[in-house]
Amino acid sequence: MAKPVILTVDDDPEVLQAVARDLRQEYGENYRILRADSGATALETLEQIKLRNHPVALFLVDQRMPQMSGVEFLQQAITIFPDAKRALLTAYADTDAAIDAINTTQIDYYLMKPWNPPEERLYPVLNDLLDDWQATFHPPFEGIRVIGNRWSPYSHQVKDFLARNQVPYEWMDIEFSKEAEQLTEYANCNKTRLPLVIFPDGEQLRQPTNLEIAQKIGLRTQAEKPFYDLAIIGSGPAGLAAAVYGASEGLRTVMIEREAPGGQAGTSSRIENYLGFPVGLSGSDLARRAVTQARRFGVEILTPQEATGIRVAHPYRFLQLSDGSEISCHALILALGVAWRRLDVPGIERLTGAGVYYGAAQTEAMSCKDEDVYIVGGANSAGQAAMYFSKYARRVTMLVRGESLSISMSQYLIDQIAETPNITVKTYTSVIEVKGESCLEAITIKNNRTGEIQTLSATSLFIFIGAAPRTEWLDGMVQRDDRGFILTGPDLQRDGQRIPGWNLERDPYLLETNIPGIFAVGDVRHGSVKRVASGVGEGAICVQFIHQYLAKVL
Repeated sequence: MAKPVILTVDDDPEVLQAVARDLRQEYGENYRILRADSGATALETLEQIKLRNHPVALFLVDQRMPQMSGVEFLQQAITIFPDAKRALLTAYADTDAAIDAINTTQIDYYLMKPWNPPEERLYPVLNDLLDDWQATFHPPFEGIRVIGNRWSPYSHQVKDFLARNQVPYEWMDIEFSKEAEQLTEYANCNKTRLPLVIFPDGEQLRQPTNLEIAQKIGLRTQAEKPFYDLAIIGSGPAGLAAAVYGASEGLRTVMIEREAPGGQAGTSSRIENYLGFPVGLSGSDLARRAVTQARRFGVEILTPQEATGIRVAHPYRFLQLSDGSEISCHALILALGVAWRRLDVPGIERLTGAGVYYGAAQTEAMSCKDEDVYIVGGANSAGQAAMYFSKYARRVTMLVRGESLSISMSQYLIDQIAETPNITVKTYTSVIEVKGESCLEAITIKNNRTGEIQTLSATSLFIFIGAAPRTEWLDGMVQRDDRGFILTGPDLQRDGQRIPGWNLERDPYLLETNIPGIFAVGDVRHGSVKRVASGVGEGAICVQFIHQYLAKVL
């Protein structure tokens, strides 16, 4: 934690130097001693201290300053740091003003000049004040602060990116936090430019992109090398498993991730059926452990970074990235995962990120405290989200299109939902419209069996309705099924015919695509089992096929 600040203010250079010297001698080990030669300069200094989120323990201010008296300075300073102790340096003639200031400015003490010897006339007084301050001091949060509006899609994007990359941050809603308003003023940030992201060093970004945040917090976005043995696109459970096994077995490995490690599984609030974790773990915990393990073996992780194209020049595979750069590799794994399928109803695009969310349970749950939350979906992701929201929301209503949860949800989740009093399940129900101007205000639902239509007040709608692959960029290169899932191994065979363009004597390996040396694992693969454990298994198994492939290529 940064040292608490003691700020001394005096327009007399000799006095100011002497005070600062004595303060450093006694308190320099535990406090940061700052000085200012005027009240105006001191106020500017305080604004910068506030932006850096450093605490101020004590003001030691000369009363007799020409442009702004000590009392006048303290009247403004305590609006910035109301908990700081206040001591006034006075001459004999200023005694009456100092006594009046005890009532008007609530100063804690006044000291007569000169204060020599400080061991008798300065330190005992300041020791008492600092002891009192320490007794009630609560260290401030020292990470990133995000100031924004709950209903702003930009704010949601920033929060979601930080949360999914497991970067601690403090959320400050401009509508409810006076400190947030104060900080935007100090940063000279217009409210139309929110969210404002303030970093521990005081630097600010207004409406930043994920890439700008990543560069500031030190995430790697560009590859260190031009060539790797193995490149992996996607860092869900399958991609992370492949990275760990590949790197641990000596393959120079790079992983490219467009959003955050963990993939869709990383957004799960609770996974309770993953082998080896009897009390369950969150998707973010699983991602954090796997990323740590991968980095320990030397895996290079680029995020946020996106692959935009592939080309083949035997025996190399080249990846074009969204920043215009290109890297090459011997073997490539497509672990692209899937994205939440979009709900296509009137009004939804305009309100996405402003009350309507895809996934994002862990990002937005605290904002829904004591509110009613609606969840669309009936599979495991929806059930996990419902259980998580039930800890914060007043009521959670699941809107399920089918006749029951048992069609697509694990029994353990069904049992938990049934036992949770503030979760209600509405079956045969679909959302047919969302309403609101700047944020979600209501949803219209329809009972698909009776035809009954209702409009309900709502501020939060979370959507978990299945997934779709983002594989359009592979058109003309990698073969896919009619839904966009990647075909591998035996699924490539059509009526016993040889795969077009396949020039090897052997058939494709189980997880290999129509291009030798390019593999697909996890949810993006046609016919895969959409479970975390199966994704991890495919990622691990794929590395063995890569070794077999490389043995014939190198």
